[in-house]
Amino acid sequence: MSAMLRVSIVAASLMTAGQASAATCRDPAGFEKWLGDIRQEAIQQGIAPDAVNAGLSGVSFDQTVIRKDRGQGVFKQSFEQFAGRMVSPYRLKTGAALLRRHAGTLARIEQQYGVPGPVLVAIWGLESDFGAVKGNMATIRSVATLAFDCRRTEMFQAHLFDALRIVERGDLRPGEMRGAWAGELGQTQFMPSSYIKYAIDFDGDGRADLLHSPADVLASTANYLKSHGWMRGAPWSPGSPNFEALRQWNKSQVYSQTVGYFATRLSDGDISDDSVSQ
Repeated sequence: MSAMLRVSIVAASLMTAGQASAATCRDPAGFEKWLGDIRQEAIQQGIAPDAVNAGLSGVSFDQTVIRKDRGQGVFKQSFEQFAGRMVSPYRLKTGAALLRRHAGTLARIEQQYGVPGPVLVAIWGLESDFGAVKGNMATIRSVATLAFDCRRTEMFQAHLFDALRIVERGDLRPGEMRGAWAGELGQTQFMPSSYIKYAIDFDGDGRADLLHSPADVLASTANYLKSHGWMRGAPWSPGSPNFEALRQWNKSQVYSQTVGYFATRLSDGDISDDSVSQ
């Protein structure tokens, strides 16, 4: 555990914190001590104390998160099964309506980032049913629990620090930061570190708000894809560079193929209730 606290604490403090964390790893009784070490490290990293205190106030270990983490099954659905369930008539009709509603914003996003509106709306629909189902678990508590759990400590500790940076930056208040159990946040489910790197204030209100602003959500999603290799004007079929950019969004071949299928249906104006075909 000492490696996760090494950034800028002096050697003696690092050893003490590391030993204490290792001794209480996965033990909820040691969570408060560990959280105090995290508080110190966050401030040492330059995160404003007010943001750290606000973000970590009242944070507790959540055994529900651990149960969900341990209970993940292997994804076994075929493309036909997954797309047939996820690209429903409702989502096709709603997606087409949202393409029309946000046409001006989507055109500006495509001009700036090169990602077409149907791709962004498809991701929006698959990730949160166009913002209707974002999750209601406390983001900071979730990533703190997973960082303390020791299975993927460094990854989730980085997410925890970046969740505090979201607070510091003024994008969201700690109480607003609620999403999926593993810390995914917003209408297209950004992890905190992706939020810090790729979230865009596209509506010009002074903050990147991926919970409430469709313009920020869609532009940030486009910024992520562009940053991961999206090529303007190129296809997104399997084997293409843009398909690989989609796989950077979600490593699952089936998921990425479903995004592409959904986007193609929207792009073609095909919202009929047809069966899925490859």
